[in-house]
Amino acid sequence: MSQDNLISNVNRQIASWTVLYTKLHNYHWYVKGHQFFTLHEKFEELYNEAGVHIDELAERLLALQGEPVATLRESLELSLVEEASGNEQADQMVEALYNDFQTLMDHLKSGMEIAGEVNDEMTGDMLLSVHQSLEKHSWMLRSFLGR
Repeated sequence: MSQDNLISNVNRQIASWTVLYTKLHNYHWYVKGHQFFTLHEKFEELYNEAGVHIDELAERLLALQGEPVATLRESLELSLVEEASGNEQADQMVEALYNDFQTLMDHLKSGMEIAGEVNDEMTGDMLLSVHQSLEKHSWMLRSFLGR
């Protein structure tokens, strides 16, 4: 593995978080039903966190002399997650986020492995921190779904 593989991995995280950021706004604005207050607030918490991840990952990529993805078109092309369809029900929103978080965690693990192989502890630690946060959110989403 090389530094280029790590840059590619982190850039794909940035793209995925950018798409997820917009998806979370969609869910925040359009959630309906008896869980509205709970989910409306949770989605806002998650999109605020997504914004932090985007910025920190992009700044790390710049420090590695990479070029972070910075357009919506590029983000959609590279993203591991899909956009919101725009007609999801509340439980479908939670299910989609749970699945997206699983996908992102798998990709973060591969990024951590690459960071270890190229002796980049700082990037590895950053990816681990994002992974830990996603694990907690995944547990909460899974519990919300009754699993």
